[in-house]
Amino acid sequence: MTEGPVLRLFFALWPDPASRRALVRATRAAVRHSGGRPVAEDNLHLTLVFLGGVDAPGRGCCEAAADALRAPAFTLTLDTLGHWPRARVLWAGCTQVPPPLAALAASLAAALVPCGYRPEPRPFRPHVTLARKVACWKGGARADPVSWPVRELCLAASVTDPAGARYRVLRRWPLAG
Repeated sequence: MTEGPVLRLFFALWPDPASRRALVRATRAAVRHSGGRPVAEDNLHLTLVFLGGVDAPGRGCCEAAADALRAPAFTLTLDTLGHWPRARVLWAGCTQVPPPLAALAASLAAALVPCGYRPEPRPFRPHVTLARKVACWKGGARADPVSWPVRELCLAASVTDPAGARYRVLRRWPLAG
């Protein structure tokens, strides 16, 4: 039995406005040539943990887990583009996963287990989704590397409507400087 409204929640890294604009500029040609539907600029993010439907007590547990987390700030360089044909997604990723990013994702997943989270069996593949419904991408367009200073962890809610998904940041936690 759930208590209160159930929200589709996820923990993510949200680019600051300057990094977001740089990412859009650097990937504009690739997105245009993908034939897919571009992700709205305000929705660009890197998911660390997708929680799915969470009620109010579950959300409280997840927030308490994030409250206890200690992680350093770091710089993420998005320097590669990829396409997942099955998901029909064009994404930006990194050729070198910064150790603080891998550690943050692993420690967050572990901290959420007491809240009922079941860690993803697939390896963590950090990426920012750029376009959806990409039928065929040949990989011809390239993107200039974008360095993003990651300074906070976010808890966000996903709302799906006829226009697509909208994301709303519910809470933020600073990473140590």
